[in-house]
Amino acid sequence: MLRRRSVSSPRILLLLGGAIGVTTLAIFAAVGSDIDDASLRQHVFLQLTLPLVINAMLVGFALSASAACLQVLLNNPLADPGIIGISSGASLMAALVLLTGIAGQLAYLNYVLPLACFMGALFSTLLIYRVAQRMPASPVAVILAGIAISTVCGAIIAWLYYFADAQALRNLTFWLMGSLHQADAALLVVAVPLISAALIYILSNLSHLNRLYLGTDAARAAGTNVSTLNKRLLLACAIAVGGAVSLAGSIAFVGLLVPHLLRLLLGYNNRLIVPAAGLCGSLLMLLIALASESWAVTTLPVSMLTATIGGPLFILVLMRGQFRLSA
Repeated sequence: MLRRRSVSSPRILLLLGGAIGVTTLAIFAAVGSDIDDASLRQHVFLQLTLPLVINAMLVGFALSASAACLQVLLNNPLADPGIIGISSGASLMAALVLLTGIAGQLAYLNYVLPLACFMGALFSTLLIYRVAQRMPASPVAVILAGIAISTVCGAIIAWLYYFADAQALRNLTFWLMGSLHQADAALLVVAVPLISAALIYILSNLSHLNRLYLGTDAARAAGTNVSTLNKRLLLACAIAVGGAVSLAGSIAFVGLLVPHLLRLLLGYNNRLIVPAAGLCGSLLMLLIALASESWAVTTLPVSMLTATIGGPLFILVLMRGQFRLSA
């Protein structure tokens, strides 16, 4: 049975939306505030600030909402796009594009890179699903399959590192560390519709996710086609994660930690948890963008900040014995 909370769902989502709005205004005020020329300030806003805000919100929402969905879908609290291998497939394809010289031969790299990440995420998801199917039925099966696929992808990337030139190595290292400045208008035009469609499909199936708490047989009796739901939601999560990786690189801990903290506070109703996780992920990425822009020395890598914040919080949750999936 889903745990009830005294605070209503619309109020929680409204508060999160307000926090996102305030943080967005702070970013608008921080970026380009020292520019006196009006036309130059407008150029900075359209070419730098607005893509930064859209990128941060979209990436945070995609990673957190997808992870919240995967954790219920796979019945495993460790299900996270990075841990189960979806991000590693996208990273491998990005490495192939950036390290093999394809980037210098293609005039439309902004379109090729997200497409490659989508293909890598989809392929790794399919491979993980097939490998897990051949293992004994267990919530750990997908995790083990994901670790295996991630190891293979990491090995291939290491070999690419070995043979790549210095400039290509710098490009990939910067990309893998994560940056919200990598997405420009052209890249967002390609990625936003695909990620948005995937997220809309995930959000439209939250009642079916709630039925999975009762078990596979009970969900089928309630009218849910569990097999079809698994395949389609896995595909939607792969598309959303592939798009997020193409926009910002590999980002740690956001998808793993945010849904669990929300379940501790709000219960286990996915119709609240998944959209709230998405909004919290967006807020977290906006705060990281604000911290990075306020840093006077240089732009800080996103993964460094998320790991610094998420690692200690994750340890605290584990030590308190609150790492659970359902009530």
